[in-house]
Amino acid sequence: MKSEREVKRVIERSNAYDGEEAENEQKNDNGAARVEEKSTIGEGQDELDDDEGRRKRSRHVEVRRDCPYLDTVNRQVLDFDFERFCSVSLSNLNVYACLVCGKYFQGRSQKSHAYTHSLEAGHHVYINLLTEKVYCLPDSYEINDPSLDDIRHVLNPRFSRAQVEELDRNKQWSRALDGSDYLPGMVGLNNIQKTEFVNVTIQSLMRVTPLRNFFLIPENYQHCKSTLVHRFGELTRKIWHARNFKGQVSPHEFLQAVMKASKKRFRIGQQSDPVEFMSWLLNTLHMDLRTSKDASSIIHQCFQGELEVVREYQGNENKEISRMPFLMLGLDLPPPPLFKDVMEKNIIPQVALFDLLKKFDGETVTEVVRPRLARMRYRVTKSPPYLMFHMVRFKKNNFFKEKNPTLVNFPVKDMELRDYIPSLPTAAEGEKTCTKYNLIANIVHDGKPEDGYFRVFVQRKSQELWYEMQDLHVAETLPQMVELSEAYMQIYELQEE
Repeated sequence: MKSEREVKRVIERSNAYDGEEAENEQKNDNGAARVEEKSTIGEGQDELDDDEGRRKRSRHVEVRRDCPYLDTVNRQVLDFDFERFCSVSLSNLNVYACLVCGKYFQGRSQKSHAYTHSLEAGHHVYINLLTEKVYCLPDSYEINDPSLDDIRHVLNPRFSRAQVEELDRNKQWSRALDGSDYLPGMVGLNNIQKTEFVNVTIQSLMRVTPLRNFFLIPENYQHCKSTLVHRFGELTRKIWHARNFKGQVSPHEFLQAVMKASKKRFRIGQQSDPVEFMSWLLNTLHMDLRTSKDASSIIHQCFQGELEVVREYQGNENKEISRMPFLMLGLDLPPPPLFKDVMEKNIIPQVALFDLLKKFDGETVTEVVRPRLARMRYRVTKSPPYLMFHMVRFKKNNFFKEKNPTLVNFPVKDMELRDYIPSLPTAAEGEKTCTKYNLIANIVHDGKPEDGYFRVFVQRKSQELWYEMQDLHVAETLPQMVELSEAYMQIYELQEE
């Protein structure tokens, strides 16, 4: 038998041998792991390359002309006037319109709402509202067919400069899908909810030719980032488009932009004053369109004139003379009679526009209480190409809002401004300046101050006919009817020399 000492030596030797073997195995395992790791990285890189290749291949969309579902397109239900939000997710990114039912859905991938709708409802033809490309889902190929061009034109109306120049000479009527006839530029606007103050303002501005021509071509304001400017341009193009599917336009998108830009000062469901809205809209469009602080814009080129103001304060012999620009002139109506006549009816007074314009002849004194008591004299030193008048009919007191029913007698054609305001500057020798104006738009108010409504009379230049417009109602009228209304705001156009 081996002694205990020898047994201990044998055990120590075997342990040492096992330790060396384990160390060698560990080194081998580490090397193999490194090799395996390198091979795994290589395989992962190959998989990434394959995925990239697949992604590049998936970006390539097949383009076909022979789609079997084109006969399912229903143009009667298509309406591109509303906000472009997905009807499921309420997102405005990558939105498609179903050309079968007219609803908006987001995306085109297999997990998108448009893809799901195509499987559930069996509607296969969709148009991208931004790129105007048409796709067939769930097959996901692009449809290139000329028969869909009319839908693209309704989605985004286009005008060439030659077409814009011919608009005021066009006498042709257009026909909607439902068979009704309409005049381009004389289409009704939907009253969404107490928004006739917006409708009459838009219809009036559509008669201002340079303003209309500017907004009909988007390249004129492509530098501008204002949503209000682009929405106003879209609405202008839809109103003057001759290939609409229906004879009216809904200003829904424009109203949303107005609510956002005015911080809900003007909003759907709340009646407002067209004069306040016109002033806010023109000033906001000017500030958004100008490229620098002192730069002009199409707004000021059309409407801006100049006043000379002379202030005389009580107890101070010195006069303050200043010049200020204006976009609109406010005309003060004489107060109505307090007592009734023999027939127990209030006499409705009448006043001539000639008498109201004496305020701006530079001699008539107007007393002002705020900010301090003063005597003011106004003189028009520069008349703009388009002259806007505002008859001050409404006044608020501590208890209620009252309306002045005074009728204003005004000329519809050939208003010689120099006869009304003799203080206008005369032309230099050898130059001819025309100061004759023609009425192109007349906004009137009917009814009580709180419950009344606005309508507008506008002129169609191609035939010199007058039309009465109130929301969706558009009807031809006589020029004599324009003069009999309670005028609230007017736009006059300078005659061409």
